[in-house]
This record gives sequence, structure tokens and C-alpha cells, in this order.
Amino acid sequence: MARRDQPDCTPEPAEKKKIDVLLKPTGNAPIMQKRKWAVAPQMKIKEIVEFIKKYLKMEKTDSLFLYVNQAFAPPLDHDVRNLYECFGTNGKLILHYATTPAWG
Repeated sequence: MARRDQPDCTPEPAEKKKIDVLLKPTGNAPIMQKRKWAVAPQMKIKEIVEFIKKYLKMEKTDSLFLYVNQAFAPPLDHDVRNLYECFGTNGKLILHYATTPAWG
């Protein structure tokens, strides 16, 4: 049973097949024309970083930092489902990306 002062990280119903992810640029990061994407819940953060780099035509060796809640960088092996269940708001997970360290 979850305590009232802790976030409830219970999963949503199984009928939601994809998770909406909103990608927001931070600092001098290039802006993506399309910012909202529906991704598979099991997708790893590493795959999102690779996708953003490809979309922005960045080199594979270029640095890209991803942040949740403008506060912390999630581990690259975390899946989107876990982050969404704990930090999602208004039916989506908001991730900020930057080419230089910004927060955390």
C-alpha cells in the first residue's frame, strides 16, 4: 500500500499500447519540428537518445543529454514505461534534451 506522501507508481491499464513522449529542447539544442511521439513502453532511453540524434542529423559521437522533470538524467538502460509511471503528467512523459549538461 502506497503512503500518501509518496508518488503512486502503479501501472496504467494495459489497453494503452504506446506512451506519448514530449521532447523539449534546452539551451542551444536544435529544435525538433515534431516534438510529440508515441513510443513503445519497453523502449530504452538509449534508443530515444539515438532517435533524437538521427532526427537532428547529429553525429553518433556528439553528446546529447536527456532529462526528466528538468532535474535528473535517467540511466540509458531505463525503459520509458518505468519513467512514465513515476514521472508522467497529463498522459505524457516530458523529456528535455540538450547538447551540453543542463541540470542534475
